[in-house]
Amino acid sequence: MALHHAQHGEVVHLSGVGVDEDGAHTTALVKTGAFEAIHLIVHAGVVIPPHHVAGQATLHCLRGRVSVLLPDAAAILQAGDWMYLDGGEEHGIEGVEDAALLLTILFEHPTASTVG
Repeated sequence: MALHHAQHGEVVHLSGVGVDEDGAHTTALVKTGAFEAIHLIVHAGVVIPPHHVAGQATLHCLRGRVSVLLPDAAAILQAGDWMYLDGGEEHGIEGVEDAALLLTILFEHPTASTVG
């Protein structure tokens, strides 16, 4: 079955996405050549091991609380907090409380050359 991605102008109600799962659960909301938006549920005590993504990313904590595990430190995100992550930089996530995050990954594009 193909995964449904949001279409232009479509309203997606995030509070009902992936809430009945145990552990960590991701739902891709939309993916284009420029970016990907992912709804991420992380339950208390669950650890997403250190990893990296190729593009620059942002994490917006919608509810709950997580610890973002960085190479030299950890940062707590709670509801309403937002964080920027450089592309290629390692990070992990640990659920402090049941949490929901909006992850956005920006992809690199070659610049179009202009003819003049």
